[in-house]
Amino acid sequence: MKKKILFICTHNKARSQMAEGYLRARYGDRYEPFSGGTEPGPLDPMAVEVMKEIGIDISGQKSKNLSEFNGVEMDVAVAVCDSARAACPFFPWANENIHAEFPDPTGTKGTPEERVAAFREVRDRITSWIDGYFGDAGKMK
Repeated sequence: MKKKILFICTHNKARSQMAEGYLRARYGDRYEPFSGGTEPGPLDPMAVEVMKEIGIDISGQKSKNLSEFNGVEMDVAVAVCDSARAACPFFPWANENIHAEFPDPTGTKGTPEERVAAFREVRDRITSWIDGYFGDAGKMK
């Protein structure tokens, strides 16, 4: 049976969406990923773009309010930003709650190249963390 993993972020439009998509694409045989936000907003097109660069299509994913998961048992809930941790320090229906902080690329100012570079950096940090935690040598293997 696949372990259920919930990624929590404030707006559920970039970091948690990238994490959900990557976990599904890379480790979907072992995990069933979800994501939700405390104040969900629309999926950021730049998150979709940088995930496509690594062969993962998240364009069909939708932002969801964390309340949609009330009462749904999860094996692990991962808060991926400080504001989500403050708003929801733990997910009461998870067997394990962890925090993995990643900067919010959606607030990056600058040229389009600087913005996409910020999204790529966050994507790479998220994918490395997921590989380390959920991958073959990780804690959750």
